[in-house]
Amino acid sequence: MKVVIQRVSEASVIINKKEVASIKTGLLVLLGIVNEDTQEDINWLCNKITNLRIFPDDKNVMNTSITDNNGDVILVSQFTLHASTKKGNRPSYIKAAKPNIAIPLYENFIAQLQNDLGKPIQTGEFGADMKVNLINDGPVTIVIDSKDRV
Repeated sequence: MKVVIQRVSEASVIINKKEVASIKTGLLVLLGIVNEDTQEDINWLCNKITNLRIFPDDKNVMNTSITDNNGDVILVSQFTLHASTKKGNRPSYIKAAKPNIAIPLYENFIAQLQNDLGKPIQTGEFGADMKVNLINDGPVTIVIDSKDRV
């Protein structure tokens, strides 16, 4: 499982010209899932996301987490995070999990992240053509792959 975490001053998701998610201060998290991913990957990443100290403290040092500042989260599924670009110029998405595997893991990820944050999060829609808008604050962008944790 791979995530791209972006600290934002605002973000939104639009599907079919309708805004389905919108936050101010918080995190926009893009999530890519592969067939080998498990609940263990979900638990580890959700813990990492909720405790990652990438928000400024009162001295403007990145020393607080999303839970410390009660920020909001938008989670967006993005199979293209697992693109292979080794051959040619057209990315291959063979490593990305198919919907029958990815959707239940995506739903479990939402539930776990909400549980760890202690409040609801907003999401895009799995498989939809989405327009994602954001103002990256910093900019701060962190990429984490759960397979790199050991």
